[in-house]
Amino acid sequence: GPTCVLGIDLGTTSVKAALVTGTERGLALAQSCSRETQAHSDSLGAAPQGMEQDVQKIIRALNECLAALPQQQLQQVTHIGISGQMHGVVFWKSDKGCKWSESGTGPAFEPDKVSHLVTWQDGRCSPTFLTSLPLPQSHVSLATGFGCATVFWYSKNSPDFLKAYDAAGTIQDYVVAMLCDLKKPLMSVQNAASWGYFNCRNKSWNADILKKSSFPVHLLPEVGDPGSIAGRTTCAWHGIPKGAKVGIALGDFQCSVYSCLTERTDAVLNISTSAQLTISMPLGFQPPEAPDPSSAVTYFPYFNGDYLAVAASLNGGNVLATFVGMVAQWAQELGFQVQESAIYPRIIQAALAQKHSKLSVHPTIFGERHLPELLASVSSIGASELSLGHVTRALCRGLVENLCSMLPVQHLEEVGVRRVLGSGSALARNEVLRQEVERIFPFPVVYGKDVDAAVGAAMVM
Repeated sequence: GPTCVLGIDLGTTSVKAALVTGTERGLALAQSCSRETQAHSDSLGAAPQGMEQDVQKIIRALNECLAALPQQQLQQVTHIGISGQMHGVVFWKSDKGCKWSESGTGPAFEPDKVSHLVTWQDGRCSPTFLTSLPLPQSHVSLATGFGCATVFWYSKNSPDFLKAYDAAGTIQDYVVAMLCDLKKPLMSVQNAASWGYFNCRNKSWNADILKKSSFPVHLLPEVGDPGSIAGRTTCAWHGIPKGAKVGIALGDFQCSVYSCLTERTDAVLNISTSAQLTISMPLGFQPPEAPDPSSAVTYFPYFNGDYLAVAASLNGGNVLATFVGMVAQWAQELGFQVQESAIYPRIIQAALAQKHSKLSVHPTIFGERHLPELLASVSSIGASELSLGHVTRALCRGLVENLCSMLPVQHLEEVGVRRVLGSGSALARNEVLRQEVERIFPFPVVYGKDVDAAVGAAMVM
């Protein structure tokens, strides 16, 4: 049969597996499966700011995904590409990270001596704590939720916790290490850059800076290029043959972009839980040696030495969800029970009836990494524009305008952008949001090229 590649994405809320096969026209998605992880777990040491997930539940969802895929096609898999949530960190004992056992579809592993995953959303590293840390030699500003910042937090607040482990990585690095039985975790430049204290120019950790601050540098993974092979499966896995090549784990963001970006002149606009506006940087671009903390644009290592310029907003569909929750709560306080799922279509219909609104909503209720203290505001409030339709229209416009304040349309024109690829669940479900995108961007907007990190991870292989 044709070469078959398995792509896996270990997301914040769900796990997805995609089987991609080679055809005469190129790669094609043959089968896919996703499962919600429902892995949120209380953070005992850092409540209420902590944000942790149970690795057992994440791997259980992954096993369920693979068990649901056709065995015949899994047996043809020759390569596995794995992506996942960047920034986060999980710790494990290198020789006891998992236990292999027989399942209905062949051998599978379960986590053993493994910590919780501290996710990218973790908030335990306060601005005061971050300013107490040494300055990184990196083009990326350090933020809470970054792997190295979290390790620093443990080393200063709970050093005994770290003594139980001798390996660390992202959740996707952990899965690669288990499949290939790596004694030392291997991490891609993409994930290393998102951890902080990594110099992309010389592809090395800031080891000297970290050692001076008593950082446990033995926990840092080795680093390799995205697209390279980390190893081979050491035994059959859900019917996938022993010896299948496993790629070094990748960033979910880069894989999402890879799944849809075909031309360097395309910009990718993704609005799902959060929101991103992304463009390719010119060939040969190198990021600045030091970050500009006030800059809203981050440069992400991509593939083959290229970089993406990314305006990554913390405010996207989560803002609309919060607004809907507020409306439901107000209704409840007034004595009415309204399901949130019933509110969404009604506010969108109401907004479609209001083509314009002078109301101005700055929707940053979750702050932004470059301006964490700047929260949301509403201005130009007039008595005639207080309907749900007016407010929803202004909120949708505000979400798009916020992204464009981070990476201005003028800059897109200067680097030669010719069209915008629109993707993400919030854009797909919300016609008002799509109208505001088309009103604000002076380029053709193409929908339907949905980003898919699992497919992107497979395509890279």
